[in-house]
Amino acid sequence: MSEVFPRLRAILLPYAEGMVAVCDDEGMYCLDTHHVMKNGKRMFFGSARVSKSYTSFHLMLAYVNPALLEGMSEALGKRMQGKSCFNFKKPDTELFAELRDLTALGYEDYRVKGYLGV
Repeated sequence: MSEVFPRLRAILLPYAEGMVAVCDDEGMYCLDTHHVMKNGKRMFFGSARVSKSYTSFHLMLAYVNPALLEGMSEALGKRMQGKSCFNFKKPDTELFAELRDLTALGYEDYRVKGYLGV
């Protein structure tokens, strides 16, 4: 297992209470809210996933409120693939701290918008 995965998973863990851990195994951790969308599925919040060549961190706030990413560092921006995925091959304490802050902003945005309720 990647040495990156446990650190990215740890960013999501504080938000697990009150959400649904859709997957929690040695290579994937995924959180959904209890909010059900029009398509009948729960709203995705975030995940950490080990793949063959990197570990990814997905954060849905990029779609829900892209303005929250405006202050993102250039270094973290270079780790983005698509709109909501950040890829890492090795731990990066500074960028992980920035992801922790973005995750907190995303959680608060979801709370304000009512996406966390049952």
